[in-house]
Amino acid sequence: MSADQPSVLVVEDEPAQREVLVYNLESEGYSVRSAENGEEALLLVDEHLPDIIILDWMMPNLSGIEVCRRLKTRPETRAIPIIMLSARSEEVDRVRGLETGADDYVVKPYSVVEMMARVRTQLRRTRPATVGQQLTYQDIVLDSETHKVFRGEAQLKLGPTEFRLLSTFMEKPGRVWSREQLLDRVWGRDIYVDTRTVDVHIGRLRKALVGNAGNDPIRTVRGAGYALG
Repeated sequence: MSADQPSVLVVEDEPAQREVLVYNLESEGYSVRSAENGEEALLLVDEHLPDIIILDWMMPNLSGIEVCRRLKTRPETRAIPIIMLSARSEEVDRVRGLETGADDYVVKPYSVVEMMARVRTQLRRTRPATVGQQLTYQDIVLDSETHKVFRGEAQLKLGPTEFRLLSTFMEKPGRVWSREQLLDRVWGRDIYVDTRTVDVHIGRLRKALVGNAGNDPIRTVRGAGYALG
């Protein structure tokens, strides 16, 4: 899995529908994992926090509604956008899905083109750098399309890892990221990297950001990790 790719978890018990979603999402450039039931979905989320979840309502044993409720009550998974899929088209069902915590509700049968658009909409909210948006924090500007970073009038020279680190920080200024979370987001869970490597690259990023500006926008939180601002 490339750390640059937004990650999507597809939870669907119908094999044909699951395969269609996985194929189209991968064609759009997403890193995709899939589960055929709610229990498997919760295990996959624990292994690797996805950037977005497409979740079927009607599944045996553990329903999508219950999976959604559990994820939205946990601090570490509460912010993951969930698109609920359901053959239930009544307003009362849509309201129930949204009140349980789903961020969007799609009625089956649905247009794959529309589904891809809904995924992009949710990612623009939670991971704007991955969909080409320009990010700004104080006097720092990051252009994810051109891979350029400016601080004031000066263009900064960043390596690809430092660029991904800065993108992560700028998407959620003020959030404290642990070293393990940064490894997962920037390097990818499938690649083994020692946590001390994070400190090395943070040091390089700090050096580039400070330059002639004189102040370091990255904050070290003792025993917790790093944050921007």
